[in-house]
Amino acid sequence: MLFENGTTASADLVIAADGANSKIRKYLTDIKPVYSGITIVEGNIYNAAVNAPHLWKLTNGGKVFALGSYKTIVLSAKGEGSLSFYTGTKETEDWVETSGIDFENKEEVFSWFKHRFSDWSADWNEIFLTDESYFVARPQYHFPLNQSWQTLPDLTMIGDAAHRMPPFAGEGVNQAMQDALELYEALCLDNFNTIQEAVASFEKNMCSRNAEVTEDTLMQTEALHAENSLQYLLDMFNQLPDELT
Repeated sequence: MLFENGTTASADLVIAADGANSKIRKYLTDIKPVYSGITIVEGNIYNAAVNAPHLWKLTNGGKVFALGSYKTIVLSAKGEGSLSFYTGTKETEDWVETSGIDFENKEEVFSWFKHRFSDWSADWNEIFLTDESYFVARPQYHFPLNQSWQTLPDLTMIGDAAHRMPPFAGEGVNQAMQDALELYEALCLDNFNTIQEAVASFEKNMCSRNAEVTEDTLMQTEALHAENSLQYLLDMFNQLPDELT
């Protein structure tokens, strides 16, 4: 491997774990991601107890999932006192480029929000009251359910680099951790003759597992941005075992 600073390194196996915008994935496959139809506007409010006190109190150290009118807002309290959030709305794939919004300009994002969420309570406007925050737009993509590639002897990938998906089922990080465990088991515990055989077995299982998870995630993403989203969520919780509610 040759790095930009001129240094070089060699390894028996390189594992790409460089996220949804992986620069290494292209060396394994040219399969492109598919737009889900949902775009997130993500942000973080620092010192939220002061800068967004009502929403910070509402979140109460945990997570808030608000939904309705084909839109969502998710709040998450962080241990260091910040409040992360993201909106979910149905937009065209090129909306970030064609909307004319400068997502580094709080007032422009706020203007969009007030229009797009005009049928929601004004209480959510507290997200925009402080300058101790940031905003970034993220169109949500996933890879085809039937994706596969030719196994290489010295390169593989895990996590979002291999199987990015929207966050509305909360499975992305879980699958990445499962990938790491199963790759370790294939390389270190199972009885394969070569690294390539171990990686081939791992990749086959990973793709199969994540095809199911991605399908469930896409169903959840659509359901949470549909007309009857609230009832869908209530029904889902009502079906959970008592020990999980």
